[in-house]
Amino acid sequence: MIKQVALFLIALFSFSAHYAQPEDNQTNEMLDGIIAVVAGDIILKSELEAKLQGFSQSGERIKPNTKCLLFEDVLFNKLLIDQAKKDSIEVGEDQVNQEIERRLDFYVQQIGSVEKLERFYGKSVVQIKEEFKDLIRDQLIVQRMQQELSQGVKVTPRDVREFYHSIPKDSLPFINAEVEAAHIVIKPKISQEEKEKVITKLRGFRERILDGEDFGTLAYLYSDDEGSASRNGELGFMRRGQLVPEFAEAAFTLEPGQVSPVVETEFGFHIIQLVERQGQKANFKHILLKPSVSGVQLNKAKERLDSLRNEIKNNPDLTFSDMAEKYSDDEQSKYNDGKMVNPQTGATRFEMDQLSEIDPGLVYALDKLEPGKISEPVLYVKRDNTKAYRIVKLLEVVEPHRANLKDDYQRIRAVAKARKEKDELDRWIREKIESTYIKIHDDYRDCEFQHTWF
Repeated sequence: MIKQVALFLIALFSFSAHYAQPEDNQTNEMLDGIIAVVAGDIILKSELEAKLQGFSQSGERIKPNTKCLLFEDVLFNKLLIDQAKKDSIEVGEDQVNQEIERRLDFYVQQIGSVEKLERFYGKSVVQIKEEFKDLIRDQLIVQRMQQELSQGVKVTPRDVREFYHSIPKDSLPFINAEVEAAHIVIKPKISQEEKEKVITKLRGFRERILDGEDFGTLAYLYSDDEGSASRNGELGFMRRGQLVPEFAEAAFTLEPGQVSPVVETEFGFHIIQLVERQGQKANFKHILLKPSVSGVQLNKAKERLDSLRNEIKNNPDLTFSDMAEKYSDDEQSKYNDGKMVNPQTGATRFEMDQLSEIDPGLVYALDKLEPGKISEPVLYVKRDNTKAYRIVKLLEVVEPHRANLKDDYQRIRAVAKARKEKDELDRWIREKIESTYIKIHDDYRDCEFQHTWF
């Protein structure tokens, strides 16, 4: 965890010497060392050293030319910033603040608290935000400028074909076996009796807390949210938009120390306590209880899926995709013809050797199925460990093969577009270097840059 936070601080604040110098800037720059000037903007030796340190701590192997390539990346960013100034491309204060908040929020959650992050960095969060605002602004401007340069790049089917045929046959990548599948999920109904049982239990917890018991102790002992239970129910600082609406609506009306009534969300039932508020963010504790699913209700979900499966098989006018949209309880797939999305790639294909890690139950469901066939109802244990049933349709099996236009068009198109964007960016860099004042210290004259900077 400490290594992760260290990498974050290096990534977020790597060029701090340039943005957070003492009042005697000129003295500091002389001691530090100016190694380049691009369009009047200086690059300090400390910037490059910090970038190299971050690269090293990320686990990447440092090669003889690594420092030079990282230096070239800094030079390139300066060119983009200069062009953004000429094109009047700016980012708003709100966007800068949101990006700082987003990065800090993530690592506050990882390290445990704002206080721990402040101790680790040696400064208050307010100081951190203010000190590195200019750096984050430059990073966002660089991203915007890169988008501007690449947004006009288009690839036609002809471009894709030409790119594909330009690759030597023995250099085409080997694609592992893949499958594409769709499913219809039915969640078991929770009985009103079970809901009332959970609500009553949470109301009892609330009364005990109001009578003086510690919220965190009860959360540690009884909450079904394993992640926060280990932290005495504490969620960490979050904005309203990071929480499901029902939770946020109840939580953000609380005063510090106040405990909410029972709140129902898609995750179950909660009671919430406000710990502290900071502007638009607040830190909460909660106790989550999930109603138990009875075997009877699970069996009813299975029977419902069995009925749907028979309807699809016996009625040619009913398609699996239509029935998924109409009946499936899986919001992520029901409007995508029931197709499951690979969380590692964002595509609808899964490599066979990935399945046991991503969705072990899917391996079982697809076993012995032929393309176009639908499985019997099988138990589906979701990522939050809740149980449901599903039927799965095997849509396609792609055997191991060399990449080709028929089976891998979208993949090849993406690579072709990336190549075309790079060519366009290289052309822009060459022209920009010609028209921009650039001065680089002689110590770096032996660097093997990708472009001619001297």
